[in-house]
Amino acid sequence: MKNCCLLLLTLLALLSARPGYAQGVLQSPRLLTAPVRQYEKAEWDITVAEQFRNAYNQREVTLDLVLTSPTGRPVVLPCYFERNESAGSTWKARFAPQETGPYAGVFRLTRKAGTVELAVSPFSVGAGRKPGFLHPNNLYTFRFDDGTLFRGVGENVAWEARSFEDQKFTYDYLLPTLAQNGANFFRTWMCYWNLPLEWPKVSSTKRYTNSSAYFHPGAIKRMDELVSLTDSLNLYFMLTLDWHGHLMEQGGWKNSAYNQSNGGPARTPTGFFTLPAAREKYKNKLRYVVARWGYSTNIAAWEFFNEVDNAAFTQQDSVLIPHEAITLWHGEMSRYLKDIDPYQHLVTTSISHRDILGLNAVAYFDFHQKHIYKHTEKIPSIYPNYIQTYGKPYVVGEFGYRWEDANPSYKDGFNYDYRRGLWYGLFSPTPILPMTWWWELFDDQKMTPYFRGVRAISDRMLAAGQGEFEPFTVSAGGLQSFGIRCGSQYFVYVLNASPAPVTASPTLAELAGRQLTVQFFEPTSLQYQAVSGLRQQGGTLTLPALTLAPQQERVLIITAKPSGKTQRQTARRTSSPMPPSAASGQSGPSASSGSAAVR
Repeated sequence: MKNCCLLLLTLLALLSARPGYAQGVLQSPRLLTAPVRQYEKAEWDITVAEQFRNAYNQREVTLDLVLTSPTGRPVVLPCYFERNESAGSTWKARFAPQETGPYAGVFRLTRKAGTVELAVSPFSVGAGRKPGFLHPNNLYTFRFDDGTLFRGVGENVAWEARSFEDQKFTYDYLLPTLAQNGANFFRTWMCYWNLPLEWPKVSSTKRYTNSSAYFHPGAIKRMDELVSLTDSLNLYFMLTLDWHGHLMEQGGWKNSAYNQSNGGPARTPTGFFTLPAAREKYKNKLRYVVARWGYSTNIAAWEFFNEVDNAAFTQQDSVLIPHEAITLWHGEMSRYLKDIDPYQHLVTTSISHRDILGLNAVAYFDFHQKHIYKHTEKIPSIYPNYIQTYGKPYVVGEFGYRWEDANPSYKDGFNYDYRRGLWYGLFSPTPILPMTWWWELFDDQKMTPYFRGVRAISDRMLAAGQGEFEPFTVSAGGLQSFGIRCGSQYFVYVLNASPAPVTASPTLAELAGRQLTVQFFEPTSLQYQAVSGLRQQGGTLTLPALTLAPQQERVLIITAKPSGKTQRQTARRTSSPMPPSAASGQSGPSASSGSAAVR
């Protein structure tokens, strides 16, 4: 009997692999986009002559587009379920090829009845106009597929207006405003009032309503629109897939699709991390996100959680969710996400101010994050400590003058922190500059144009150094000062952080005896001013006296004619060295990690 069963299963497997059988189940895929261009979306419709109880559950069914690239690299692209038809179901494949030339492959359907394959019509990819997907490069930059370097300059736009907020604050208003003013990056959330992909119950929103669907149709539609909008604006973003409030008993847990009371697999938030059924459900989400939106080169990074420590601890710092469970979950999910994402988007997660034991050691994270409130002056010292310990780039994903509210009576403090936080990041080893919170306040305060000056200097740094950033020490009396060399250009940021005017003559030893030109740059007016009257004595270069009012700042750009020795050294360098433990050349007061809290 056992041998008979084995023979029967073998015959069924052979039958399911026959071309005629595959043709009956998988029916002629249609390429909807032609011609196919590198780094641009190519889309297929695929009809499956079967329906499924839950087509989003990959344990029940998966459909993949399995390709061989022009260089022979295997590419496995998850496809996603679109809708049921009278005689079956419609699926889609969205693919952004990373190579030009001819592709060939098959659609592979896997379900309980077996696996069938159907050849996809061979297609050829022509050159496109985009630089590709972002990948790690060094401590200061990310790198596109085509080698172009990138530093993120922008802010949080964590959500569109909630039901009780000014309804003008939508992606359609905020994102064009950012792009028009020089920003190239933002960060946004999925939660029960914004892009609520996994939320059957929504709240605090006029845009979305409750839905019994496995994935929220309103969130799917809006996410499609967001990806299209960012593509048109050339804006890149970090997509935060979940937020800490999801796992708080007094927060989003009562509305969660993972909560047993809503038909989910877990009785408690800890079960979200530990139960196999909950982890499988989350992997269904990751597969769908990659299949539907992974083609987007404008999605710079997947971020698992906003401030996961605020779910793990009480306000009194007692442990609510075991650290080991959170760390193991992130290890498993980050590896799974890297396995199914053919484009290898950047992957990260974030904490507020309390480290989760082992979380920064997760191998599949491309960079680490924390958030800083009420301690903007400490931002420069954050990076070296984490980089030296974990050897990966570090990002301040949120910062602000206050976390409690955006009371306009504090606007001077908010605006000052907004400005200096960006410059602290630009002169520190980080690929994404610190991103301010309270985007509505800063729009009201007309602060968005300030990004133009920061972006202008960032672009000059990238053009001058081609990815080379070398901190150097500047002395400027009572002024805070930071220095970075990029190729043959030296950039100095000086800030008066005191309550009274300060006059100082910045000095540095790096450039003594060189042929130089110097400019002052005023970040608000975007004006450059040539500087004369340099003094070189005893191996030290002294710049003319500079008087700054309280909270005033300047950027100095010093261009040196390279010596033969410097030219040879520069040619040998391909990336920046590990920064010293000092805060990137800061001559102001030393600082340590600060605490933060959440909005």
